[in-house]
Amino acid sequence: MTDQPRALAVLYEEYVGRATTLARLLTGDDHVAEDVAQEAFIRTAGRFAHLRRPDAFSAYLRRTVVNLCRARFRRQRLERDWLRRQDRRETASYPSFDPDERAIVWGAIASLPWRQRAAIVLRYYEDLPQSEIAELLSCSVGATESLLSRAITTLRAAMTEEDVR
Repeated sequence: MTDQPRALAVLYEEYVGRATTLARLLTGDDHVAEDVAQEAFIRTAGRFAHLRRPDAFSAYLRRTVVNLCRARFRRQRLERDWLRRQDRRETASYPSFDPDERAIVWGAIASLPWRQRAAIVLRYYEDLPQSEIAELLSCSVGATESLLSRAITTLRAAMTEEDVR
């Protein structure tokens, strides 16, 4: 193995697991998360020689994951809008969530609008400061505070005392 593939393998082992977890929390789908993490790694590693700060590979990878998830949600929104305009002959029924507390919390998080979900995941899972979240979501720190506040309010309302054991 030459040095370049070895370095790439080391980067992969070190960062893709965390990127997959971040994508899983943002998308709510294990398979999509793996695809997003793989694509993000390929894109970021492909530009590694051109990165302004190669020591910040993790930050570049995280930003790429967030951007790919954002693009996916935009595409899904367009598809949903198109489907709404179509003839509705049959409405889909969604299975109820397992009463397990984790499922209740994830169900509430999954129902948040994408930007609020991203803000919650980046703040409480990635433990990023609001300034970094604002940069990743391309908004101001005040908008980030607002996103987090609205998300927490929505989550509290969604999870009643009877739901959480």
